[in-house]
Amino acid sequence: MVGRMSGATAPRPALGGAARLIAKRVALALLTLLLVSVVIFTISGLLPGDAAQEVLGQGATPDQVAALRHEMGLDRPGPVRYVRWLGAIVAGDPGTSIVANKPVAEIISERLPNTLTLAALSALFAVPFAFLIGISAAIRRGSKLDRALNVLTLSMVALPEFLIATIAVLILSVKLLWLPAITLVPQDPTPAAFARAYAMPVLVLGIGVIAQLSRMIRAAIIAELDRPYVEMARLKGVRPARLIVRHVLPNAVGPIVNAMALSLSNLFGGAIIVETIFSYPGLASLMVNAVTSRDMPLLQACAMIFCATYLLLVLIADTIAILANPRLRHG
Repeated sequence: MVGRMSGATAPRPALGGAARLIAKRVALALLTLLLVSVVIFTISGLLPGDAAQEVLGQGATPDQVAALRHEMGLDRPGPVRYVRWLGAIVAGDPGTSIVANKPVAEIISERLPNTLTLAALSALFAVPFAFLIGISAAIRRGSKLDRALNVLTLSMVALPEFLIATIAVLILSVKLLWLPAITLVPQDPTPAAFARAYAMPVLVLGIGVIAQLSRMIRAAIIAELDRPYVEMARLKGVRPARLIVRHVLPNAVGPIVNAMALSLSNLFGGAIIVETIFSYPGLASLMVNAVTSRDMPLLQACAMIFCATYLLLVLIADTIAILANPRLRHG
């Protein structure tokens, strides 16, 4: 009897505060993506020129242009075209490229791996340097090294990617003739050729990530160094290197991983500039070409991928920050 009563009155596990916050973040991200899709569709429709005219050329008659506009659905009301386009995007069919006359999904699948490769290489280059700079500055807080690194990283944050790329081309390509100004990756490249082709865009993209991430890592480690357990470990004679690796970094992993997700999300914004400057055959340069040729289906699909990726990384950063908070995790 007692067993049945205790089983009947056992409390159900309630939805924790962390789970509720994560669910709200996911809902907010989906709502934001929906609003972004409206902005992308509206702005792409406001670009000068006519898509049907671009396809047929200047020699086409008005009747031919009108017929093609009807075939492409451009004569339908804007809300109707938006709903049809959004439904196709959700179904995984972004349409057919107007210029290339190929499925947009096929064109993107050819370029997306290049952008992911560039982003991955930039992250592999930037993250170790950011940890080195951030930890060194935090350990020697207030020293000349700390002040010098702060000035350096602040200057790097202030420089936009196009200016960094221009300076890199002038010095490394024009003056020193070390690296090519255009990124051309040959088929089946040797490791040396691969490194030479990617060195310039990876350097330019990585500088911004190093500057932002190192400052965030420094702040996270300094916050942990001021806690009582660090003072206790120092009194016990724990060496600085062991203190950082075994005690400080594990406790600062939440803020640091959150900072990494936020910093890496900026790679995709910088990729638009870097791929255009270095003629890199990635998704960002494909989107820029779609703007100039008024290839609306391709432009809209590329823009949605960039925005969705950015929102996903921000959502990951928010989730990590929530899970790293013990009061929310056990709430």
